[in-house]
Amino acid sequence: MDRARNETSARLASPVVELRQYTLKPDQRETLIALFDREFIESQEATGMTIIGQFRDLDRPDMFVWLRGFAGMEARKSALTAFYDGPVWAEHRDAANATMIDSDDVLLLKPAWSNAGFDLSGLQRPHAIDTGKPSSDSRLAGIVEISIHYLRRGAEAGFAERFRVEAVPPFEANGARLLGAFVSEHAENTFPRLPVRADDNVFIAVTGFDGKEAHDRCKAALAALPGPRAFRKALEPSLTKPSQVLLLSPTSRSLIGR
Repeated sequence: MDRARNETSARLASPVVELRQYTLKPDQRETLIALFDREFIESQEATGMTIIGQFRDLDRPDMFVWLRGFAGMEARKSALTAFYDGPVWAEHRDAANATMIDSDDVLLLKPAWSNAGFDLSGLQRPHAIDTGKPSSDSRLAGIVEISIHYLRRGAEAGFAERFRVEAVPPFEANGARLLGAFVSEHAENTFPRLPVRADDNVFIAVTGFDGKEAHDRCKAALAALPGPRAFRKALEPSLTKPSQVLLLSPTSRSLIGR
């Protein structure tokens, strides 16, 4: 029993995470979401990976964003080999690929500090019923924001520490929840059939909000505070290009963000 509990905890901790952004053909996002939520969650998790979250990008109607986690780089190799050489992908890959223009925008990540990974304990995924349908009221649905900061090499530890100490408290005081914080994992890609953006060095924060209105209130409050403005200004020398912000709505079967 204890061994099984420890193995489950280790899997949910996901010390290796992929952030995947797919550019889709026009009007194909709902088709892919329905297929993904029906066929590609349990089948991937059966190989040992964790499907952490899958999302509609609210600003880019042809983008599908998702996160999956692994117990390590060798576990990633084993899990991906089992899935992409397995029967479920063989059966449905043509339908999935037919929705896509590009699926190679992938960042390989690890937690930015010791407890910065996703805590999925206690979360339960809905069954595969009515999948692929947007929330009836997007104002009330949960919102996830992923901010991607492109850093010069060597700056990630200092950036992460200042973010943890200076940025997280005002975020949380204004209704946000830090779901996870990550930096680039620069280990060799153990599954080269799926490329990753190895040249980028990033810090990523994944933040949850109760809805779009809560997100907007939090952002307005932070913009009015001198502390967050000073924090952003102080970190500009660490950046190699402008930061990217993804505003996301979880699908009905996403573990995080609902």
